[in-house]
Amino acid sequence: MPRPTAAQLAYGSATVIVSTIAMLLLSQTSTGLGVAVISAAALALGLLVALTVPAPRRRGRHAATARPGTASPVPDTLPDTVAGPASAEHPVHH
Repeated sequence: MPRPTAAQLAYGSATVIVSTIAMLLLSQTSTGLGVAVISAAALALGLLVALTVPAPRRRGRHAATARPGTASPVPDTLPDTVAGPASAEHPVHH
């Protein structure tokens, strides 16, 4: 299992803190059992949020090589010069 990213940890932690405070204030519970149930629910919600935050795509060896028969995502050649702004008379084709 890959390590969580900083964004996943931040979103999950913020969700746990905010949802715990919100549920405690809304329920107005003062018993230990109520606080424990709310804390467990907030922890589960934070875990759910942390796992559903999209992880950044990894760029490895396999991402750069195209499979046979597929188009390459990067053009093989780049233009030698860059023209001025495109106009209706001379459109720039990419």
